[in-house]
Amino acid sequence: MCTGACSKFIAIPLYVLALVSVICNIMLFFPDFSTEYASADSKSEPKLTDEVKYMGGLIGGGIMVLIPAIHIHLTSAQNCCANRCGMFLSIGFAAIGVVGAIYSLAVAAVGLQNGPVCQYMPQNGTNIWGRPFLDSDGNYLGNKDSWKTCLVPDNVVEFNLGLFSTLLVAAALEVILCAFQMINGLFGCICGTCSDKDED
Repeated sequence: MCTGACSKFIAIPLYVLALVSVICNIMLFFPDFSTEYASADSKSEPKLTDEVKYMGGLIGGGIMVLIPAIHIHLTSAQNCCANRCGMFLSIGFAAIGVVGAIYSLAVAAVGLQNGPVCQYMPQNGTNIWGRPFLDSDGNYLGNKDSWKTCLVPDNVVEFNLGLFSTLLVAAALEVILCAFQMINGLFGCICGTCSDKDED
């Protein structure tokens, strides 16, 4: 397969994965599909998980992957950047995508390990807001019974687990695709894009 055509096959999934990352990150701001917790969130009394506010999916897996995806897609077009220079630039853009995806992956992994912010009842018997699974090293993930510890928002553990897991998978795929484009871009830079319009 020509390197130019290969770029197109890399870019299209990157568009989808970037969109998924952005949507997941935005949804994480609204546990229980309510704006109540986002509006009530504060440093003194957090209602949202810290990793949500790091916006790994929006910035890292979203914007930092979307911009390279656009350039990578352009390298597949015969009359736009489909040359050795365009392929060379795609290596740099893909590297930016790798950095963004790794950031998204790291934030999602930490979010999964530390668990959500929720209202729960500690041993003293008074409901408080906090992170009951913070010191569990992620062991709560395999213990569904412990998820009932979180009283408010409803099903917040499942909510965070589903969205952070999706972000994790999306980011991992983005890393693979962007890394592959770096290799593809190197070959395209050396060998050309197999385009009739290829310029030396």
